[in-house]
Amino acid sequence: MAYGAKTLEGPATLADIEALPEGVVGEIIDGTLYTHARPRAEHGYFGLRLFRELDESFQLGGEQPGGWWIMAEPGIRVGGSPEFSPDLAGWRRERVPALPQGQWTDVPDWACEILSPSTRGYDQRIKRPFYARIGIRHLWFVDLEVRTLTVSELREGRWMEMGVYAEEDDLIRAPPFDERDLRLGWLWKSIR
Repeated sequence: MAYGAKTLEGPATLADIEALPEGVVGEIIDGTLYTHARPRAEHGYFGLRLFRELDESFQLGGEQPGGWWIMAEPGIRVGGSPEFSPDLAGWRRERVPALPQGQWTDVPDWACEILSPSTRGYDQRIKRPFYARIGIRHLWFVDLEVRTLTVSELREGRWMEMGVYAEEDDLIRAPPFDERDLRLGWLWKSIR
């Protein structure tokens, strides 16, 4: 099942998401309900590994730098979109000092989408421009098929590509987490 926009009689609501059949994921972007199949195991496992890589240093602040809230598949509510969920997202604690009570309502500072056959077009054609419109500053696309990490930064409302890293790149520094090395080679080993 590829992604698809559902035609509804009015703007989509959380009730429309709750009514989806098992195995179908939904998000509401600018009032439109988009659906796609639940990601495969490789997608989820890579996301967990990346979360683990960022969690210790940037969320828990083991030996510096700390200062982030990093979440896997958080439900986020912003104007016109009562529910969207990047694969991973992060908020700087200087801007959002406490975990919210319930759903996130602040725009993330960073989002990461793990591309798969069922979500590639949706992530690139729908979510990428939406993320720019709402002001997410940093966007990562992990492409499992070609084994790359594309790092982009929002500048004056446009995405600027900061780097494309391949599975051969063992240690990298990628904004906004460029204070420490990211073990990209280690992450790819999880799905060989």
